[in-house]
Amino acid sequence: MLPKNKQELTHVGTFISNILNTCRSNRPDIEMTKIWALWQEAIGPTIAENARPAAFKGKVLLVNVTSSPWMQQLQFLKQDIIRKLNSALGKEMITEIKFKIGSL
Repeated sequence: MLPKNKQELTHVGTFISNILNTCRSNRPDIEMTKIWALWQEAIGPTIAENARPAAFKGKVLLVNVTSSPWMQQLQFLKQDIIRKLNSALGKEMITEIKFKIGSL
């Protein structure tokens, strides 16, 4: 049991999802929060340190990466990443990933 002045931590993806659910019902935004919430666990901490989901359009996930070498490496891992994310999401939401160098 937590002391009275301590609160349980909430994952940022859950927090964002709750806000989006109360503000609007834009489906891509809700789906994107699901991807943010499970990203690190689904793909692992090393990749998560160097790549982050940036946008979700249809079934295409746009991912920002830190450098050209990481973009090249992730191209080789793309199908595995898609499989892991869809498995974590419980359905096939992603059919393609596009990588670009950008801020995390």
